[in-house]
Amino acid sequence: MSWWWAGAIGAAKKKHEYDDHEAPRSFKSVGLVIGVTGVVGNSVAEILPLHDTPLGPWKVYGVARRPRPDWSVDHPVEYIQCDISDPIDAQTKLSHLTDVTHIFYVTWTSRSTEADNCEANGALLRNVFSSVIPNAPNLSHVCLQTGTKHYDGPLEAYGKVAPHDTPSTEDLPRLNVPLFYYTLEDVLFEEVEKKEGLTWSVHRPGLIFGFSPYGMLSIVSMLCAYAAICKHEGLPLRFPGSKAGWDSYSEASDADLIAEQQIWAAVDPYAKNEAFNINNGDVFRWKQLWKVLAEEFEIEEYGFDEGFSLVEMMRDKGGVWEEIVGENQLRHAKLEEVGLWEVVEVVLGGGAQLSSMNKNKEHGFCGFRNSRNSFVYWIDKMKAHKIVP
Repeated sequence: MSWWWAGAIGAAKKKHEYDDHEAPRSFKSVGLVIGVTGVVGNSVAEILPLHDTPLGPWKVYGVARRPRPDWSVDHPVEYIQCDISDPIDAQTKLSHLTDVTHIFYVTWTSRSTEADNCEANGALLRNVFSSVIPNAPNLSHVCLQTGTKHYDGPLEAYGKVAPHDTPSTEDLPRLNVPLFYYTLEDVLFEEVEKKEGLTWSVHRPGLIFGFSPYGMLSIVSMLCAYAAICKHEGLPLRFPGSKAGWDSYSEASDADLIAEQQIWAAVDPYAKNEAFNINNGDVFRWKQLWKVLAEEFEIEEYGFDEGFSLVEMMRDKGGVWEEIVGENQLRHAKLEEVGLWEVVEVVLGGGAQLSSMNKNKEHGFCGFRNSRNSFVYWIDKMKAHKIVP
């Protein structure tokens, strides 16, 4: 393959180049991004239309439940507001997209139990497939995003079922627990069999560094909001995780890199009908990135603090956040719109699931990111889009 796949300087570093080019008169490929306002969907929507993206020029449909956000209006994407949990709405909005050649499925929904997660997420994917596959004669490939919980199971199974040893490889068997990632794969395998020649790929990122003002589970946006509050109140930036989380190795998956891998799998014959882990290709310790976070928000005092609870701290910070929003004209008026603080404590609690990237390199994808630089890049983007000051 070309230099496009070769490393960190790929399509994502050339964003907005499409601004300098007229829209093509005809398209070679047509992508349907399900979950276009999510952290990875946003990256896919930015990268696909670039003039040098393989198998281009690309026409892009972007599907999301909420109205088109103002921060995406510059993307050359045909936005479709659609609730894919409603089979009628999905059929009405998606069945007429007869020119789709590739599906990028990068969305999910959350329920109170994993059994409910399996049912709800399986239904979402079936609604999309039943609306698109019978009506898109040139559909050739489906990219399905899941994650590394494939190897250690859902949160409700922690401590009950032993996860696989790390680093995880794609050929490890499923755990004997309900997990909606397994359900999504089963639906995928069943549905692609219905159309001759339709191929698939499964993508398993870990902790994602990326950008989406709609994303309630964006670790970067939540850490930035926490740091902004500490800066505003003159508080130290205390680490809201365990000593193991502070000291141990962790890995991250850059959202642009995930998008690049999905595009690679969509166009490279050697990547068809395979599952791939996707991470930045390096490891870091949170005590290293914590210094970076403090520097980005000009906080001098920071570090590990045994027993500190971010959930407890944030219970009465709504008024503080409103002050910060007012002073800086930020996007989210309410602190509860920024994220779920319990998630931060889980992510920083240690026991990170490290995964191997060997299969990627063996199949021809050699993309990578420097995790420190990735972290800073997305923090800067949060600031530029007025998510944080």
